[in-house]
Amino acid sequence: MLKNILFLRIPQGRIKLPEKAEYRKHLIGITVFSAIFWLGVTLFTLFMRNRLAYPMNVFTVSGLIFAVLILLYNLTLRKSITYRNIVVNKPRIAVITAAAVAGAGFLYIQRDTWYTQSYINSVPVVEHSASTIDYDEATGTYTITKTTDDFKILHLTDIHIGGSLYSYTKDIRALNACFTEIEHTHPDLVVVTGDMCFPMGIMSLSLNNSAPVQQFAAFMRNTGIPWAFTYGNHDTESMSTLNKTELNEVYKSLSYKTSGNLLYPYIQPDIMGRNNQLIEIRNADGSLNTGLFMIDSNAYTGEGLNEYDYIHDDQVDWYAGEVDRMNAEAGHIVNSMVFFYIPLQEYKTATELYLDGSDKVTYYYGENPGDHGGITNELVCCSDYPSKLFDTAVELGSTTAMFCGHDHYNNASIEYKGIRLTYGMSIDYLAMPGISRETKQRGADLITIHSDSS
Repeated sequence: MLKNILFLRIPQGRIKLPEKAEYRKHLIGITVFSAIFWLGVTLFTLFMRNRLAYPMNVFTVSGLIFAVLILLYNLTLRKSITYRNIVVNKPRIAVITAAAVAGAGFLYIQRDTWYTQSYINSVPVVEHSASTIDYDEATGTYTITKTTDDFKILHLTDIHIGGSLYSYTKDIRALNACFTEIEHTHPDLVVVTGDMCFPMGIMSLSLNNSAPVQQFAAFMRNTGIPWAFTYGNHDTESMSTLNKTELNEVYKSLSYKTSGNLLYPYIQPDIMGRNNQLIEIRNADGSLNTGLFMIDSNAYTGEGLNEYDYIHDDQVDWYAGEVDRMNAEAGHIVNSMVFFYIPLQEYKTATELYLDGSDKVTYYYGENPGDHGGITNELVCCSDYPSKLFDTAVELGSTTAMFCGHDHYNNASIEYKGIRLTYGMSIDYLAMPGISRETKQRGADLITIHSDSS
């Protein structure tokens, strides 16, 4: 308002304005309009404050609307009082407007936003068994010494937190689904196999993978349940605000020394991948019970659109070395489980054998209906590159089960060559079109490890 009064006074002495009465009428109109507009905005915000996650955002949006209205009024006034009217160059205006909108939009979807924070603040501690957790600074290995016979692991996957105003309601539903599963099962450990966030620009109206990670970490910290994770293909997208090195630093800042419940290693083996780690589950007497391997299935090969990567040879060699080390310490083969995101090719082989009625596989539950018309229509969306992980695991005889995510509608559990291959039930409300209305695929897997390692 003050700016407009000043700009009116400047040209007053240079061009012939209307009579003083008209000039005063204009100033009064601007003043009254401004007062009514902002009074209305304030009353609306006060009335709706309990229904809005961030009521002050109303003023930001209203400020933009106000600026546009005043600009239009100024242009109309200028046209009526100047000797030479404005010549409108429509193509130029369209190009400049499109560039401004694109630039502003790009900056907007990169921002840290905290729309779900009020919900996260309300999440209570969930009762669970108190286990002793130790961290080896030299190897990056966490050890959980359990105090009960049974040790319960809740497997979550494909949570897909968007972190934008557009995804706000679906983000709340996703977090609430996670809490419902945690509260129902009271696990001793939660393992998330990838795609915790969804920085996919136009699909989620966000490129930010920093705030969603910090929000989920805060959510888990409030529950008090220890948790670990593997990366998915969307967690560090090429356009996301944080690359894999930067996100690794964020996770280390949120890890066990700070949070007391995120089991993220401060050092990692010098092999392929964004996070490869071993968590040892030990009995009360200190003996090894089970090894939990978190192995990065990586994201894309870079050789084409959605050319998914795989678990590389040096990662498999590291896994084999850790299995041999545990076996040597225990004096016998120690049971282990492996968690990763993108399914191995053996998931596809086992599924096809099951559908063909083969006796080479044992079916436990679930179905693999394919990707429901999403990016692919494949039965199992695995990499085109084979990994030697499965064959190595069969040869070593330690790993009894593998768990993955990635195919949001697949949730079958099938045993093949002595290893149970299980899809995690997904949480996703955002990534796949129409999935928020689907229910059969949504949930979690509860894994119970007994005292005899079965």
